[in-house]
Amino acid sequence: MLPVLETRDLRKGFASARGRLEVLRGVDLAVAPGEVVAVLGPSGSGKSTLLHLCAGLEQGDGGSVHWDGAAVEPAAPGLAARRAGHVGLVFQHHYLLAELDVLENVTLPGRIVGRSVEAEARELLAAMGLGSRERDAFRALSGGERQRVAVARALVLGPRVVLADEPTGSLDRAGAKAVYRLLRDTVRARGSALVIVTHDESLVADSDRRVRLEEGVLV
Repeated sequence: MLPVLETRDLRKGFASARGRLEVLRGVDLAVAPGEVVAVLGPSGSGKSTLLHLCAGLEQGDGGSVHWDGAAVEPAAPGLAARRAGHVGLVFQHHYLLAELDVLENVTLPGRIVGRSVEAEARELLAAMGLGSRERDAFRALSGGERQRVAVARALVLGPRVVLADEPTGSLDRAGAKAVYRLLRDTVRARGSALVIVTHDESLVADSDRRVRLEEGVLV
């Protein structure tokens, strides 16, 4: 079975006042369908950079990223449409649009790719306890509710893998656990995979695999 997401010898560096800073020094990672993988490490260790490369949002300096065995080239025509069908993204800050209501925010990815996803959006919102909030305005939601809407938006196109970058970092402990469990359970139920970046190891203690980014490599 092909990994839904794989990196091979992935490398990335940045210029700094002290010279070239090598953040990723050869990262190898393979994520199987249905697997929940937690990427741990302190701030500045390159976790977010790794996720951005996995999503095809940035170009690595070397190595490669593969979705279902096919290489990802960030500059390739049509990558955005390909990403929409394969990768769901959740960030620490929800990035919802304040001028849209709850349902409109969740269905936005479908409108971007020309696909009707209202039924899927309603189903996800109901599963997340937000079925009665579909027409609520952004400002009426709590922080945890906004993040649940962001999770629904990431899942609405049925991605093969969800990449979550500190999705609970702005929430209290109870809210963080609720959002993580929601992500984990929904992804597993759909047969997708989840890669979640976090600094909180206790939050993801029941993940299938935990890896730590140290000095640019996964251990």
